[in-house]
Amino acid sequence: MPYDKTLDKAVFNESVEFETTKITVSVMTYNEGTPKLQLSRENRDQNSGEYRFSKLGRLFKEEAEAVLPLMQKALEKM
Repeated sequence: MPYDKTLDKAVFNESVEFETTKITVSVMTYNEGTPKLQLSRENRDQNSGEYRFSKLGRLFKEEAEAVLPLMQKALEKM
């Protein structure tokens, strides 16, 4: 069965913005299944100012410190 975006629901979704990037913490559930924690990064395009999806990879200390409280809030929704 292929992935169906209409079955993917966000139970929780909050972001923290930095100078050139934004990190989002979400709790997602697919087809009413088990909720899962999702972390994603978006980098700001220098020309347009629009955010573009990027691989999260590693976090700087300041990013981790800002994301931890959001993860705590997300865990309460799981």
